[in-house]
Amino acid sequence: MNPDQPPATITPPSGTACHAIAPAQVLRGPGAWALALPQLRQLGRHALLVGRSRSTSGLRQQLSGQLSAAGLAVTCTALQHDCCDDDLEQLAQHAQSSGADLVLAVGGGKVLDAGKLLAHTLGLPCATVPTSAATCAGWTALSNIYSPQGAFERDVALARCPDLLVFDHGLVAQAPPRTLASGIADAMAKWYEASVSSGGSSDGLIQQAVQMARVLRDQLLLEAETALATPGSEAWVRVAEACGLTAGLIGGIGGARCRTVAAHAVHNGLTQLPSCHGVLHGEKVGFGILVQLRLEELLGGSQLAAQARRQLLPLFQRLGIPSTLADLGLGQASLEALQQVCQFACTPDSDLHHLPFAVEPPDLLAALVSTTSGDRQPA
Repeated sequence: MNPDQPPATITPPSGTACHAIAPAQVLRGPGAWALALPQLRQLGRHALLVGRSRSTSGLRQQLSGQLSAAGLAVTCTALQHDCCDDDLEQLAQHAQSSGADLVLAVGGGKVLDAGKLLAHTLGLPCATVPTSAATCAGWTALSNIYSPQGAFERDVALARCPDLLVFDHGLVAQAPPRTLASGIADAMAKWYEASVSSGGSSDGLIQQAVQMARVLRDQLLLEAETALATPGSEAWVRVAEACGLTAGLIGGIGGARCRTVAAHAVHNGLTQLPSCHGVLHGEKVGFGILVQLRLEELLGGSQLAAQARRQLLPLFQRLGIPSTLADLGLGQASLEALQQVCQFACTPDSDLHHLPFAVEPPDLLAALVSTTSGDRQPA
């Protein structure tokens, strides 16, 4: 199995863009899963149900029973690690030995990424069922690959978005509030990264995606705290869907040229440290937003970035989003560990280099240790 060589890709000629914008069908609302059952029968007859977390194993058993009652054969399997090559090999073997003709990914971002990539590689239809609003992975035509130990390795562009996305409010609402806070930070990064990498683009579609990211950010600034305080409320629905759906739509419209920048590069660097593996994806990305703004302030001389960082800090602190190395569990990290983060985040192919100025590992280290006070030093 070679996930970097998809079965069907389109290489557009110069000046032509190819966009995988959205799932073929999106079902959202408190009864979305029930509505999805007949749709799933149209996609396949034998579903490989992929999950991972022990906390959702009971839910997956419940969904499996409902699939069987609806007339679908079901084979259940689970990731042993994150979305990694070893796990994908095992999933492919399960799919082929069971005769599955549909991949159904139920879980968080890494499960959804694994399900999408598996379906892409085997040429099968794919349905995603997020169990939290922590990421927009249920929407996108992209999968992130990690090592078995949880370190980011690379991302893989997929031929298309999922065939069906089921965003059932009842399922998502069962997730811990921390996952929604993480999703808020991850979704906010759309604006802070795209406005830097693509804000000056003359491409109308990209311009529109960037402005959508700004509107998304503004909505989250206004309603994030209310949503977390009132699960199931109208504000909660708007924020959860903004994180799980709208953020993915922005990425689909903007395409590869509406890029991630330093916030996600910092996330990728932090995953290289085992001590950060308990920190959620969006929590690392949120910290990365603060680091990016600090870089813009230190190296780009941007007072707007300094103002934006000061605006975000109290909100992130109230939401529980890490704003310092100590919040990430790295308060006593060695200089060598922090340098490892910075070296990985600054590799030649890193998205960090979409910033409009050069960044070297020492520059990033200075920003890492000064997201709040500007004078912290590594241990």
